[in-house]
Parts: sequence; structure tokens; C-alpha cells
Amino acid sequence: MSGAATQIVVTPGRVSLGDLAQVLAGASVVLDPSFWPTVDAASAIVAAAAQAPAPAYGINTGFGKLASKRISPDQTATLQHNLIVSHCCGVGSPTPESVVRLMMALKIISLGRGASGVRREVIAQLEAMLARGICPLVPQQGSVGASGDLAPLAHMAAVMIGEGQALVGGTTMPGREALARAALAPLTLGPKEGLALINGTQFSTAYAISGLLRAHGLACASLVTGALSVDAAMASTVPFRSEIHALRGHPGQIAAGATLTALLDGSDIRQSHLEGDERVQDPYCLRCQPQVAGAALDVLAQAARTLMIEANSVTDNPLVLVETGEIVSGGNFHAEPVAFAADGIALALSEIGAISERRIATLVDPALNFGLPPFLTPDPGLNSGFMIAEVTAAALYAENKQRAAPCSIDSTPTSANQEDHVSMAAHAARRLSDMADNLASILGIELLVAAQGITLRLPHLTSPALGAVIAALREEVPALGPDRYMADDLAKAKAMVEADALPRIASASLAKDPFPLLASEVTS
Repeated sequence: MSGAATQIVVTPGRVSLGDLAQVLAGASVVLDPSFWPTVDAASAIVAAAAQAPAPAYGINTGFGKLASKRISPDQTATLQHNLIVSHCCGVGSPTPESVVRLMMALKIISLGRGASGVRREVIAQLEAMLARGICPLVPQQGSVGASGDLAPLAHMAAVMIGEGQALVGGTTMPGREALARAALAPLTLGPKEGLALINGTQFSTAYAISGLLRAHGLACASLVTGALSVDAAMASTVPFRSEIHALRGHPGQIAAGATLTALLDGSDIRQSHLEGDERVQDPYCLRCQPQVAGAALDVLAQAARTLMIEANSVTDNPLVLVETGEIVSGGNFHAEPVAFAADGIALALSEIGAISERRIATLVDPALNFGLPPFLTPDPGLNSGFMIAEVTAAALYAENKQRAAPCSIDSTPTSANQEDHVSMAAHAARRLSDMADNLASILGIELLVAAQGITLRLPHLTSPALGAVIAALREEVPALGPDRYMADDLAKAKAMVEADALPRIASASLAKDPFPLLASEVTS
């Protein structure tokens, strides 16, 4: 189930990708009650440390370069309040509400492990905000992914204490007003609680998980558009044979080859040129689809493993070891694993678009498309057909290629050189949304072009699964005859891709779903 009425119980250490997908779709979360005793024990340890003479970072001291400054117990609440409001330095457009909600859920999971030293009330405030539709307004820019996603998480925490701004029902209002409308009171933070809220990788991880799920859906859609292009080009299906991929052994390649084979099964177009076809081999963009799409699928699977470990982890500092009663400083807030995972997802998005663009270019080129008219228009010359649609695909691919440069290799010292190596995970993860948008448009263009090519192959028909996809497309976009205003066609095709319609429609015509799954039960 999904939607605002859905509530799921999260068990830190065992939260799945499927759980988090539900949060992105609107579900709220509550902590597994079996974790409350550990949460309480850690909070008691922190409370005692706040009263003790020995320095404990962020509990009775300042932060970062100011860690040597002692703070008296009667200033604890002021210290934590000041930490939150001073770190609300984000700029730029608001983060999408679905990502902010996932960030809040991830913070509940992390705090719920019982190693952060916060009181129950802190977790309960996040739970209540999720359940009652209070979404902090979190600017997208300002994190370098080092000492946690400090600025974004501070904007989240600000609403919890009645500061900042929030979105409620699509309306922006002050945080205090948002809480009051939901019958919630601003939270007064205790020792370390502000630090626990803003240290952590939840902003970067939420964006990366959102990008991961979109990338996997687009990878599956690309197998449909790629199969359509195979039939439109009257290309060979021999390169998809399972024996070829078994000899190499990569799981994604094996899965992609099997999916393409299933989608093309029963194609009359394929049968029509088994004999007399003078071509020996097809271009790589058609022939090497299992190798390219499969490699992307494997990268996404690895990213899923990394991100699910991160989603179930504790990433603030210092940490409370309940078993020994110690409070220890470390660096779990450094988001290098998230940055690496996001960089990998970006590479997959870019390469899926790269090979799709090459298939589009092949189909509109009369030197390569095996007898189809130039730019797939029945009357070339007077009409330009899909000439500029292919140029648009090339432009979008170029943008994605530029954005795919790794962010994780960048670093800039911050906080008076105390935080002298940073991950740039927020940059790595945020760009995935724009890259996914571009890829959806590229695949939408391929859907239009390949469907047009197959239509021009009549009376020969494609496979039942692919025919169903074309039939669904034709309910929205008719085949192209004379030139017409095409922007609407591209938008409608993109919408089909983004709605995951292509795999769903194709699967409905097959005995079983042939599309590879993204592992969802990976935990720490």
C-alpha cells in the first residue's frame, strides 16, 4: 500500500527499499516500539554527560572548531537552539516534498537505533509531522556531505522547534504555525539533540534513493524501447541468446538479454527477414543492448546495496555506546559511500540515454534503418518527420553526459579547515532528478520513433507484448503523417515512460514478468 493514509512500522537495521518507496509515495512511519528501551538508555547517558565535568563534544562543548569551548548545563537548550537556527543557511529551490518526507523517515530510522542519545520526544515529533502532513521547506543547496547534510537537516529540524518554514497542503507557512495547525507544540531540544538532528547523511541518501528508484524504472523502460527499435530496424535477435550472456556471467547482462528475448518473442517482423537479409551484424546500439543495459542494472544493484546499508545506519556524531556507557567521536557523518553510489547511478542514467540516442539516430537515418524513409516521414522533403526530435534527444544526452562527471572526487575544506575533506554527496545525489527527467524524455522520443518505424513495416507485425505498448501509445499519440506540432507528442510519450507504463503494459501480454527486480531486502 501507499499514500498518506498508509503507516508503516520501521525496524532500524531491517528497513527495505520497498519500505522507503512507500514513504516516497506518501506513507508515514513509526518506530518499532522494541527500540524504545535502547533509545531511553542512550538518552540517559547523554543527560548524565551534560552534567559531568569532563568535556563531551557537542553535549557540553561548542561545535566544530569551537569544540574547546565549554558550555554550562543551564545553557544546553540555548546551545542546541542556536545550533539549529545558525545552520539554516540553505539556498535555492525547495527540495521536493517526497524527498523531504523520506529524509525525515531516514532520520527516524537512524535515531531509532539508540546510538544518538536523543529522547523519545524527538523521534515522536518527526513521526507526528510525517503523519499530519507537515513538510519542512528545505532549500536544495548548501550541503557538502561531510559533517552531515548540515544545512538541509537544520531546515528540517527548525520546523520541529517552531522555527523555519513548512509546507502544509501545498501552502508555505512559518514552522510554528504549521505545528499549531496540527496540534503540535515546538520541541525544546535537550543535550546533543540538535547535533543528532543535523549530523547525518539523510538528505543525500533520500535524494540518492529517489534517484535509484527512478533509474531502475527507466532502465526497464529502456529495454522496451530498445526492443521496439530492434523490430523497427529489422535487426537480429541472435545477440540476445542466453548462451552468449551465460558465457560472460554478469547478472545484469543475463537479465537484460532474457528480457529483450521475451519482449520480442512472436514478432512477425523478425520472421520476415530471417532469410535473404544481407546484413551480417547490427550496430552496437542494437546488438550490445544486454551488455550496456545489463552493466547499468548491475551498477544500480550495487548502489541499492550501499544505500540500504546507509538508510539503516547511524550517521551522526558523537555516538552513544549503550553497552559500555561510552560517548565516542567518529566520522560516520561523512557521506562518501552515498557519493560513490550516486555517482554510479549518474553513470547508469547517462549510458542508458547514450545508447538510446544512438538507436534513435539509427532509425531516422536512411543509410542505417534498412529501408525506412528518411526521418520516418512518409513524404520526406516536404516533411521533416522526426529530424529535430532526434536532435532533442542528442541535446538531452549531452546534458546528462556533462552531469555524469563524478562529484565524489571533488572536495573543498570547510569550517576553518576542521572539515578538510568532504564528499559532495548532496551534489552527486541532487543531480539525479534532472538526469532522470532528461532520460525519460530521451526514452519517450525513442518510443515515438521506434513505434513509427514498426508502423511503417506493415503488414508485418511486431510481437504481442510490443504491439500492446504501441497500441497504448496510439491512444495518446497517433502515428506521424504530415508534419505537426510535436512538443505535445514528446510530452505524452515522456509521461508514459515516467509512469512506468511500458514495462507494465508489455508484461500484461506475457506469461510472466520478464523485467529484472532491484533488490529490496538489503540491510545493514
